[in-house]
Amino acid sequence: MKRRRFVKLAGGACASALLGGRLPEVRGQARADGNNRPDAEQPVLLDRRALESRNQNRSTVVGRHGMVCTSQPLASMAGLDVLKAGGNAIDAAVCANAMLSLVEPMMCGPGGDLFAIVWSQPRRKLFGLNASGRAPYDWSLGDAEKLGLKSIDPHSPLSWNVPGCVSGWDALLKRFGTLGLDTLLKAPIAYALEGFPVTPVIAGSWSIDPQKDRTLAATFLPDGKPARFGDVFKNPDLAGFFELIARGGAEAFYHGEIAERIVRFSQGQGGRFSMRDFREHRADWVEPVTASYRGYDVWELPPNGQGIAALQILNMLEQFDVGSLRPNSAEHLHLFIEAKKLAFEDRAVYYADMDFADVPLGQLISKEYARQRAKQIDPKRAARQVAPGRLRSSADTVYLTAADAQGNMVSLIQSVYWGWGSRHVPDRLGFPLQNRGVLFSLDPQARNRLQPHKRPFHTIIPAFVTQAGRPVFSFGVMGGDVQPQGHAQVLMNLIDFGMSVQQAGEQPRAVHFESSTPTGGKMADGGSVGLERHIPDAVRDRLAQMGHKIRRGVGAYGGYQGIWREEDPMRYFGGSDPRKDGCAVGY
Repeated sequence: MKRRRFVKLAGGACASALLGGRLPEVRGQARADGNNRPDAEQPVLLDRRALESRNQNRSTVVGRHGMVCTSQPLASMAGLDVLKAGGNAIDAAVCANAMLSLVEPMMCGPGGDLFAIVWSQPRRKLFGLNASGRAPYDWSLGDAEKLGLKSIDPHSPLSWNVPGCVSGWDALLKRFGTLGLDTLLKAPIAYALEGFPVTPVIAGSWSIDPQKDRTLAATFLPDGKPARFGDVFKNPDLAGFFELIARGGAEAFYHGEIAERIVRFSQGQGGRFSMRDFREHRADWVEPVTASYRGYDVWELPPNGQGIAALQILNMLEQFDVGSLRPNSAEHLHLFIEAKKLAFEDRAVYYADMDFADVPLGQLISKEYARQRAKQIDPKRAARQVAPGRLRSSADTVYLTAADAQGNMVSLIQSVYWGWGSRHVPDRLGFPLQNRGVLFSLDPQARNRLQPHKRPFHTIIPAFVTQAGRPVFSFGVMGGDVQPQGHAQVLMNLIDFGMSVQQAGEQPRAVHFESSTPTGGKMADGGSVGLERHIPDAVRDRLAQMGHKIRRGVGAYGGYQGIWREEDPMRYFGGSDPRKDGCAVGY
């Protein structure tokens, strides 16, 4: 195993970032003649060409007393303020998540779901939280069949599940927190009322059609125009919502005024929500599951999420001497892509809500199964077709991580799924409802089939790494199907190639598309591969020669945050993805 080198590379920095290939529409951009003076049409300066290719190898942030890493600077600083005021990592994470609901509203918010892995230093143990929502009781395969549906419209009220985010905040604070929502929501409320300047990457996602998305536009199109980079945006409706739960907690959301307003809105829009759906919602503490990778124990949450796909990929890659290869060489990326294809075929068949389906979890993440699956990888040729293993009994998100001086750490991910979720804002509450229900299968034979009060397959996954029972790394990568692929690539960069926690997230990524899906889609002709900028043309050409279908152009995939921990003395090393607007901050 390569000796870790990143401590020598650490310094202090706040890394801003880019997610997604589309650049923001901004009023200010660098002029071709180099004259960047502001004028009436250009009050905010931004060189769009430079935004396409962020600086690489920024300094890793290092601190002894606490660290917060998020995708937007105000959220990182709000979390750090909580730590400095005496709160712990869990308090800081909830505050930062609430702030992200305001400043990055198309990606996350109280209308979505939440998952977390917590390292409790007093208990010296990991705890997993599944705060994802369930389908309405009044929504079934029979109902979908009567409507003639082959799939669920992502912008329809039929895509709504009960939002689990607030129940997640409540569960985290009750079990591990030291502060209440009345304290932790003060900063988000203040910024919602006073306004905040919109950051460049987030501005690029502020796309709303006022004719189609009327309730969304009423909240998020001030003066009928999208917020642009540098504009000051206010959300008094969200401030009012935060004030309600600051006083009444999760009870107000699931049993009181907020649930009543959402149900009333649902009835007016043709949705299926009832008060029973909200009253019977619960967040569940679950046991994280693990597989080792070259001496490190990697932890994910069990299905209904896709975290174990990352474990399956790593188990297969462990059969090869990845560290002897050049990072992001064709030989390295080929092995990764082939392992991903195999894991995702299993994902399409076996992953589902374990309260409703028989999921062969132990077999899927076993080393013996990985050895069998890895034998199907041809080191020289891409597979055009792959099948799921034969077993017995068989777009949008924010990720953040925080750590405190006592040694507690939290890995948290939260999402409304697609950009702006379902694009419906209930009763001027200031946030859109998620559309996670589109991930149910309408195949009656599928494990992931639609059923009342069932959780759908989920893409958002937090991760954690321990070694010999000690916490070493809290991290995550946002971006739908990119997430388990990103987890594997980050860990190869850290463990196989000895990169720093910052470098591990900055490295160009490869992403495989068009695998079979838990909703019934089937991979055709081997799928396709997207590559980011800075992967050389020679690597592209070699992958194509090996049989991979390479997408034209370059993409930007995922958004990473991570905190590495070292002992004696305890220090935290934070990394933040340059694909996003955010930063790692510590003290």
